[in-house]
Amino acid sequence: MKTKLSEMQVTELLCQALETERGGIQIYERAVCAVQNEELRAEFGHYLKQTRQHEAILTELFMAIGLDTETETPGRQVVASLGKALAQAIDQAMANADPAGAELVACECVVLAETKDHANWELIGKVAEADTGERAKLLSAAYEQVEKEEDHHLYHSKGWCRESWLQSLGLPAVLPPPEEVKQVETAIGAARAEQARDSMH
Repeated sequence: MKTKLSEMQVTELLCQALETERGGIQIYERAVCAVQNEELRAEFGHYLKQTRQHEAILTELFMAIGLDTETETPGRQVVASLGKALAQAIDQAMANADPAGAELVACECVVLAETKDHANWELIGKVAEADTGERAKLLSAAYEQVEKEEDHHLYHSKGWCRESWLQSLGLPAVLPPPEEVKQVETAIGAARAEQARDSMH
């Protein structure tokens, strides 16, 4: 039996996804300035470039399926507020915390933003599977372009955040994190990398 998609919620999801990418650009622009570790700065710079590409891919998708990129939805406004708050949190940390503290805040803000971003793209993939016709193809194509990069962003950022915190606490840290060393791209891979960290000190 074919599932009937809620068109209102598909629009909501896509608008939230676009807004998340826009917020992500603002967050990464600040995170690149806040981090002290050169490898992490390069990593976040790379993610910033990819996030700009993801925004462009979604903008093209909106045009292809006839959806206005500025469509307002209740959820979109919330996502915009969250993105702005995370960007401001990094600004606040850079103004008030020591450099190591600002780096931790930047890492945490990236992880929070990427958790939402990752969830959006997982859901877009589910919609693509359930949808039919031309829109299904367009959604699927966008998902295929972006999803692996989103996995990378989330799992690697979480690793950097965890190890940076451990270092700040005076505990043994693995930098770059195991997720980076092992080129993790899946939740299972991330769990295995974290388990392996004790042998990597």
